[in-house]
Amino acid sequence: MPIGRLTIELHIEHAQSLKDRRQAVRSLKDKLRHGFNIGVAELDDASLWNRATIGVVAISASRDYVLGLLQQVEDAAHRLAPGLGAEILDASADLMEE
Repeated sequence: MPIGRLTIELHIEHAQSLKDRRQAVRSLKDKLRHGFNIGVAELDDASLWNRATIGVVAISASRDYVLGLLQQVEDAAHRLAPGLGAEILDASADLMEE
């Protein structure tokens, strides 16, 4: 069964505090989680206020479905990030098969 993993690195332009960072990250995570049937988590510590890494995981019986879903999630993140005061610096997906 294929398991897809997407890592999204964010730059949060106007974050002046940890609270600003959390607000942008939480909002993006919630929007992605509710828009797609995926698991979403913040992967790094909060030592830098203007940087964050988000991990997305999806599993399905179909390899093509997982790859397509991760592409849709990445596209949605690119659309949502500017409205949250963030910019996507990098996104990478990979597939693990049992």
